[in-house]
Amino acid sequence: MTIEYQERAIDRHFAAFICRQSPVAGTLGDLFPLLVSLASSAVGKGHICLNLADIEGQTVMADNRTFLLSRFDVLVELLKRSTVVSFPGGPLRPLVLDASGRLYLYRYWRYEQELGRILLQKAGTAFNNIDEAVLRDGLARLFPESADSKSDRQKDAAVVGMHRQFCVISGGPGTGKTSTVVRILALLLEQDIGRKQRIAMAAPTGKAAARLKTSINNIKHTLDCSDEVRSAIPDDVVTIHRLLGTLSGSTRFRYSARNPLPYDTVIIDEASMVALPLMSLLVTALKPAARLILLGDRDQLASVEAGSVLGDICKAGAESPHSPLGSSLVMLEKNYRFQPGSGIADVSRAVNGGFEKESLELLKSSADDIIWQKLPAREELQNSLINKVVEGYQSYLHAASASEALELFDRFRVLCALREGPYGVSGLNHTVESILARKGLIRPASPFYRGRPVLITVNNYAMRLFNGDTGILFPDPEQGGVLRVFFAAPDGGVRSIAPERLPLHETAFAITIHKSQGSEFDRVLMILPPADSEILTRELLYTGITRAKKSVEIWANEDVFCSAVRKKTTRNSGFNF
Repeated sequence: MTIEYQERAIDRHFAAFICRQSPVAGTLGDLFPLLVSLASSAVGKGHICLNLADIEGQTVMADNRTFLLSRFDVLVELLKRSTVVSFPGGPLRPLVLDASGRLYLYRYWRYEQELGRILLQKAGTAFNNIDEAVLRDGLARLFPESADSKSDRQKDAAVVGMHRQFCVISGGPGTGKTSTVVRILALLLEQDIGRKQRIAMAAPTGKAAARLKTSINNIKHTLDCSDEVRSAIPDDVVTIHRLLGTLSGSTRFRYSARNPLPYDTVIIDEASMVALPLMSLLVTALKPAARLILLGDRDQLASVEAGSVLGDICKAGAESPHSPLGSSLVMLEKNYRFQPGSGIADVSRAVNGGFEKESLELLKSSADDIIWQKLPAREELQNSLINKVVEGYQSYLHAASASEALELFDRFRVLCALREGPYGVSGLNHTVESILARKGLIRPASPFYRGRPVLITVNNYAMRLFNGDTGILFPDPEQGGVLRVFFAAPDGGVRSIAPERLPLHETAFAITIHKSQGSEFDRVLMILPPADSEILTRELLYTGITRAKKSVEIWANEDVFCSAVRKKTTRNSGFNF
């Protein structure tokens, strides 16, 4: 088998730098720098390490040259001869080769080791100060008995979350993850020890944090608990970066193992989006006795950066259900959002299971909430989109206020897999703008026009704007109708800034499925490219489909869709939970 390796400049320069640090490296031929470059490339592709077993005996084409990779044992011996490669327990060196033949950049090996060690320790540690009588009373009130065993999984999650230092609650959209964790907080606050707890809640993006805050406020008023407990349930949610305390001009955080976070309970939502480096830094910054609860959907897309931490934890826990880690994992199955027979629920399950024929048949069924359409040709795309775009976006463009516009805008979104090309974010945003302009709904004479939706693409702590935040340009009546960019505020209102002060951003009529994580829309139009791509996987489709609460429409070619359903994302790691 031949591997077409597109060597990035950073991989090539990293390999050259590493080889200069080792007087032996030059004697190892061209194969050693290639292995170093492949290890760097693996991290760029989302892996934590390079698994030598995956590449042994392969032919690699890189930089217009062909390399034949040796057997596994030969590659291992080659790396052992280098003075820049160490082994677990050995001296600190830039690369680490473990006993299973996985080659790491040292930093990622250390992240993995620290995270695994702390999570295992927490999973095996129980709290011995829980008043069981108070807990039983709270469980009976907050989780009434049900004939459906699937719904009892929420109560199981609450018991685990109360008794263990580490708890993972995973489930698809609508399975009640947030509802469960709010009830855990109520149970905790009913305990004497709980009233003294300092509690923090965080999410990977500002959008996800705002959604969690809104959900908590909506849920806690429905709980069967005292007013004192209800008012004590915190609703302040921050990004993980803000929780850890970013330091200006530094890649480090204020809180670390040397200066632990001051919280007794830490809850992280949308944990599937958290990459290995950030998750490791978060966990090492916890107090030794702190409770950690992770919420997330293990079947969603993994983090953009290296690692698939939530997926690795859930896989390890499911494979060893009686281990400390397995006992800390609860999978929620009952869906409270979709009724039986829901097309969205059925298709998402089929896609997640890798059943391509069943997925396609369900898409073409007569379900009211899911629609299939063959992908229009490039020259027909704009005309095909006219009705969908006008129907989806005209209501927010006629809104009477900025807050109304923000609420109406989240009722519909165009999602795509790629960034570039006519079927990607750049092309589709241009197409949507052209359609809306022709219909007289917008006037894009300048980059800052009334109704333009913008998506923030970086974190800017000074302005309290974060990657994933969505705003809309709208006249500000308090400033004579001048255009400003309005964003949803944490208190449920809106706040605005001058367009010229926006950090890096892009137009957001169409966004990538990756960027849609942590968001929900009433209706979704998902457009796949005409040709297959390595980015098209079942996790991508599942994530896009489950962003919709009421209906989803998919435009795609059958062969491209089926190929994506067959492909499951795998990321190499060496977690040994």
